[in-house]
Amino acid sequence: MQPIQPETHGVHLPAQRTATLDGGFAVVDVETTGLGRSDRVISAGVYQLDPDGEITDHWYTLVNPERDPGPVWIHGLTAQLLSGAPTFPEIADEFATRLADRVLVAHNALFDWNMISREFSRAGRRAPVDQRICTMVLSRDLRLPLPNGKLSSLAAHFGVQQRQAHNALDDARVLAEAFRPSLHLARLGGVPLPLQTCVAVTDLGEDEPAASGRSGWTGAAYRQAKKRPPCPYPNPGRWEDGKPLVQGMRVAFTGDTATDRELLEDRAAEAGLHIAGSVSRLTSLLVTNEPNSWSGKARKAREVGTPVVGEDAFLQLLREVAPHPGA
Repeated sequence: MQPIQPETHGVHLPAQRTATLDGGFAVVDVETTGLGRSDRVISAGVYQLDPDGEITDHWYTLVNPERDPGPVWIHGLTAQLLSGAPTFPEIADEFATRLADRVLVAHNALFDWNMISREFSRAGRRAPVDQRICTMVLSRDLRLPLPNGKLSSLAAHFGVQQRQAHNALDDARVLAEAFRPSLHLARLGGVPLPLQTCVAVTDLGEDEPAASGRSGWTGAAYRQAKKRPPCPYPNPGRWEDGKPLVQGMRVAFTGDTATDRELLEDRAAEAGLHIAGSVSRLTSLLVTNEPNSWSGKARKAREVGTPVVGEDAFLQLLREVAPHPGA
């Protein structure tokens, strides 16, 4: 089977496996008011690494979102604490300097990238990042024996101590210390880095008005819902972490995606997967960048135990879909 390449709005977004890394890496974590496209960054931590993964500098800032800070019980940042912090436009120059000419590295990188990109867009700027690496995807590529995709599990595997979970600076430090041995393992084992092209939200048209009165528009030109032929393969069951997707698996999508939703579904269908419009006990996998959201599909997935992965991880899984055992 040929590798499946994601694309959006006519712009190809290959899961690139080679790149010039002369500028090194920017390991990033942001805390936010929530998970949606209208939510705001309230703190950011960046660890700068050289091309060999050695830490050279770090930076942290609080950010005043000029709105309710969201789940304080998770990130611990109250409205009072943030009231005296700079706004994003006020820290944009420094943030850009920390990111410029580097590959962005984050855990569930698409989420961090989208949040950062939206903030720069609101400030009338473009985030100076061309490529990103998701350490969740890299961990799968390295076949690390992790029980789940949590940062804490990756940290424990490499013996990195977490001091303050959901603190942007400490989470960035933990990830930087776990990324270095991951990078070395990839190079020793000849495992290509799972580089993804970063497309700014303005390039996806997210700030344009919705077309044809369609609600929930994600920036793609409006299209009628596509009627696809039935999937020719029976459902082989749920996807298991660390294993490939198998033809016939039922895959559902929910929430915003950087890649146009219809294109994601097209690629999945071309790979022999069944596109599910809802989530049930029979669903093999839910793809979402907002696993803790209160969408109907996300809630049902939590209720029935459906496996969940982010968009970046799903695009990597699409590269090697296993043939159906009955094919």
